[in-house]
Amino acid sequence: MRLLAFLVAILVFFSAQAQIAVHPAIGTIAFNKDSTFSIKLINKKQNYSPSETVTADTDINSPKSVNMHPNGTKYYVNSLEGATTVVYDFKTNEKKKVIRHKYTDADTILLGSKFKPFYEFTHYLPDEKHPASPFGGWGAFFGKPVESTFSHGGKYLWIPYYRRNYDINAQDPSAVAIIDTETDSIIRLMDTGPLPKMIATSSDGKFVAISHWGNNTVGIINIERENPFDWHYIYLAVIDYQLKLNHSLTESVDRDNNSGYCLRGTAFTPDNHFLLVGCMAGGYGIAVVDLQNMQYLGRITGNMPNLRHLLIRDGYIYLSINRDGYIQRMPLPTFLNAIPALKSSTTKTTSLSGWQNCKVGGGTRTIEFSPDGRYIYAACNSSSSLYVVDSKTMSVVTSISVDSYPVGLEVSKDGRYVFTTSQGHSKVGGNCVDIFEVSLKP
Repeated sequence: MRLLAFLVAILVFFSAQAQIAVHPAIGTIAFNKDSTFSIKLINKKQNYSPSETVTADTDINSPKSVNMHPNGTKYYVNSLEGATTVVYDFKTNEKKKVIRHKYTDADTILLGSKFKPFYEFTHYLPDEKHPASPFGGWGAFFGKPVESTFSHGGKYLWIPYYRRNYDINAQDPSAVAIIDTETDSIIRLMDTGPLPKMIATSSDGKFVAISHWGNNTVGIINIERENPFDWHYIYLAVIDYQLKLNHSLTESVDRDNNSGYCLRGTAFTPDNHFLLVGCMAGGYGIAVVDLQNMQYLGRITGNMPNLRHLLIRDGYIYLSINRDGYIQRMPLPTFLNAIPALKSSTTKTTSLSGWQNCKVGGGTRTIEFSPDGRYIYAACNSSSSLYVVDSKTMSVVTSISVDSYPVGLEVSKDGRYVFTTSQGHSKVGGNCVDIFEVSLKP
């Protein structure tokens, strides 16, 4: 009996592993009910099977996000653990360049002669070897790229670092790299708060906002001038309270959890009056920052637990609900009408109901629209799937298998292609960029 129980346990273990390791074959296709919509896996860049030489790419190392250049000619993949951003040609999918996020003391020139730290080092301080290093006591570091945003019509690409490699618990300032997309080279560095994740650019081109998962803060940068070295911080929004960080310098702690509100989805309203920031943990809700007065107003709460991504499109605000696997939406005017109540609230919160829900796959991470706004694509991490939702009816069109642990997502400017990034995982799977082709019939 003991032997039988042991064999059953082994079978269950390997069955679970098989479910985790999803690697759909090129040519995998899914349709909607009447076959007027189809989506097909046509290519991939993977780093889990070197023998598959056609798709193997060792520069894909836990890819976190993918961003298409506004002119549609190339796309950028942020490899978190590889400390690189890989640039690919859109038409051929050939690798054009690998941008390496590694620095020495000599690279402090990228901070500019006018550089004054906006964020304070409290753990990794300057020492005798680096007495005046703006990088803190460790002049050399490499950064782990997370998300991206374009500014100045695509002239620049901003990439924040999850943390500096030596800061094992992400408690001191990190950095954001600014890339000239003509040369695909880093032309400036700026400091950030601890553990930055989401970054966004206002539609009027005045501001870049960086939300810090690590301590409940959001930094606002003025980018109105043409010279990148004239860009500067103008406000630090503290979402209710700022975490006091005093973790070990030698033993890792769980900073992906227990980090306050775990700020994530970040979006400017169309009139650039407000910045909205999703709270993935803690008290949940959406934090509201008044950009006209540079003032944090409070959090709008309600039935939006564990929200991850936030988009505003065609008069609606859309959310991805990570844990339970939903896409939610609400008319944007309804949401904005709740903001005045924050000003009179003693708790800086107000509850709002009325979200419309669409059930998709578990672990809903990044969501993106097709260019015409008709379809919403959702990268669903725990279900290893890509869901397609009709934005008019908020109903599922179809879904298709994706390499395990998808997190990032991008749609080409013509709407024909969808890219997903599958992050590396300690068990198995991930380490892949999947490329899908969309076909529509009248």
